Amino acid sequence: MEYHKPVLLMESIDALVESSSGVYVDCTFGGGGHSKEILSRLDERGKLIAFDQDEDAWDNAIQDDRFELVKQNFRFLKNNLRYLGIKKVSGVLADLGVSSHQFDTAERGFSIRFDGDLDMRMNQNQKLTAAKILNSYEEEKLADVFFYYGELKSARRMAREIVSERKLNPIRTIGQLKQIFHYIPKNKENKILAQLFQSLRIEVNDEMAALRELLIQCGEIIEPGGKLVMISYHSLEDRLVKRYMKTGLFEGEPERDIYGNWEAPFKVVQSKVIIPDGNEIEENPRARSAKMRVAIKN
Repeated sequence: MEYHKPVLLMESIDALVESSSGVYVDCTFGGGGHSKEILSRLDERGKLIAFDQDEDAWDNAIQDDRFELVKQNFRFLKNNLRYLGIKKVSGVLADLGVSSHQFDTAERGFSIRFDGDLDMRMNQNQKLTAAKILNSYEEEKLADVFFYYGELKSARRMAREIVSERKLNPIRTIGQLKQIFHYIPKNKENKILAQLFQSLRIEVNDEMAALRELLIQCGEIIEPGGKLVMISYHSLEDRLVKRYMKTGLFEGEPERDIYGNWEAPFKVVQSKVIIPDGNEIEENPRARSAKMRVAIKN
């Protein structure tokens, strides 16, 4: 079984790689699909640094003198590049989706299709799991996680029902969690459960904070004229990426000069978001929610 089919492969690497002798970063190595395509476009002077915190992905490491795999979260981008003696890079790519391997491995707990443990850790060495969140967070905090990260309208009711259930039995498996919400109409079940699982995954892995940290560091380490290519899969990520690329901020308004202009670390290459075409979605249904944005460093 293929570990992961890279999304928007040619579109993303076409946008990213402009210099065959450049230094590039793949923040989300996974199965190595994007990394292999980047390396195919580099000459002997080029270099690729890839990041992945998931031990399962490390088995896919590419044997190439131009390649270095950093076994950490991409939120530690700048420090690891500094350790490698790299101050500036030609471009950064991040595909923020969960890999097919993670979704298809029952014991990882990412998918509603299986009855595995409620794990959802990208980094298997960390202690916080989805089960720990469900069994220890106060009701109000649970509701906030569901509302802000899952955009669930019934967040408060769902949090209340989880707190009620865990008083009787600790919630440890996907099957137990789904049983709590057995009343959800069949035509809405998959969508609502997917939103619930998304919220738990984001909280377990501190994904939104990590993304903010990554974007700020990209503004510092990409050389002028270099590219930032981001592929996101839900509106929370896409809004952060879009806003940072446009203004250099995550909230509030930028300070403008007397002409109404402002300084931002990047210039958006094209305002219209790039999405997979029908052929790619047919071949890889998991690509259907992907959105790619590209910016150039000022």
